[in-house]
Amino acid sequence: MRPAIVRAGRWCLGFAVALSGISLASVAVAECGPRGDACQIKDGGYHIVLPDTPPDTHPGAAIPAVMFLHGYGGSGEAALRNQAMVDGLTGRGYAVIAPTALPRNPGGPRSWAFLADFGGRDESAFFDAVLEDAEKQFNIDRESIVLSGFSAGAFMVSYLACSSPDQFLAYATVSGSFWRPQPESCAGPIRLMHTHGWADEVVPLEGRYLGNRRFQQGDIFAGLELWRDTNGCDTHAPSRSWSAGGQLRRRWDCGPNADIELVLFAGGHRVPRDWANWLVDWVENSALSQ
Repeated sequence: MRPAIVRAGRWCLGFAVALSGISLASVAVAECGPRGDACQIKDGGYHIVLPDTPPDTHPGAAIPAVMFLHGYGGSGEAALRNQAMVDGLTGRGYAVIAPTALPRNPGGPRSWAFLADFGGRDESAFFDAVLEDAEKQFNIDRESIVLSGFSAGAFMVSYLACSSPDQFLAYATVSGSFWRPQPESCAGPIRLMHTHGWADEVVPLEGRYLGNRRFQQGDIFAGLELWRDTNGCDTHAPSRSWSAGGQLRRRWDCGPNADIELVLFAGGHRVPRDWANWLVDWVENSALSQ
């Protein structure tokens, strides 16, 4: 998909201009949106919200999207109740696709099978099937999809990005990275934005033990070191460090389609209210994210 990434980069230049006047509240809910029945495919379901205004002036133009993976025990429907996130993304021309995980054990909480030991559904194949269905039903542009996730969803994003870096245009994690022992290496360079609350006690920046010490969340900074190695960065020092709107930010520019952005905010285990705009600014290489 690397040629698609180059095409998407050119598309972004005009896309931001075309969308500059769209209202954040100007959205249309699809039949299987946040309050309707899920869109059902062979191995599960998903919900979707579409932007009311098309992404450009060409009739029938395909719609870019952010696929958002919910946290432990959540669902796609519940994820789309985050109105600030949904309005922020659809208001800038992106559809929001929210798949639902399966219970790890019968009758148990839903969670993503991001480790092979968990067994269950092939999540990578499931996400492809979701996008194939969304492309047919809602004219989603499969070459312009950002995979994002919160908490357990962010763990899923990290492992998929590590094993299949070309599956999505870019990756965005909120409050989650790898578990220990983390992978020794990843398959190839990616674009990654990681957002984390300074006061997160559920997934602390340094990680913690779970399940009577059977599992251990990884250190976020160790994960970023792995991504810098994966992206072939010449140095571990950031290309830029700055603060904006109460966030502390660092960015590593390590080559074409190989950049990392870290956003720390003064809060706990949550998706920040303005996260959608931070994400789009970063994806589109806005001056606000440079």
